[in-house]
Amino acid sequence: MAIRLTRNQERILQALQGLEQAISAQDLHSSLRQTGSRIGLATVYRALEALKLDGTVQVRTLSNGESLYSLAHEDRHHLTCLRCGDSLPIEECPVHDLESHLNDSHHFRIFYHTLEFFGLCAKCQIVSG
Repeated sequence: MAIRLTRNQERILQALQGLEQAISAQDLHSSLRQTGSRIGLATVYRALEALKLDGTVQVRTLSNGESLYSLAHEDRHHLTCLRCGDSLPIEECPVHDLESHLNDSHHFRIFYHTLEFFGLCAKCQIVSG
């Protein structure tokens, strides 16, 4: 069931469509303000939440607690370094079959999934070793 988009939600979707990578709500707010929009930060958060619940936007939470938003067009998988914060995307997905099974067996509508591995990147292993 799709929601009827508000003007602010449409602006946010347009902004997300032009991005190559996920963005924080604060950075999205700043970007919208730079284009002349008078949208408030609380409105950005409310719009992102509504779009997330509709399955239009996905959220990824980093190890520092920051949430990054993007269009929910593909599953995302990352190796994230706990020391420097670098996050490397990985292409392999070992859970697609599980997702299909859960979708069918539990009658659960899955919009997307994320898979995140946390550890130390090669550069930070040298520093700590």
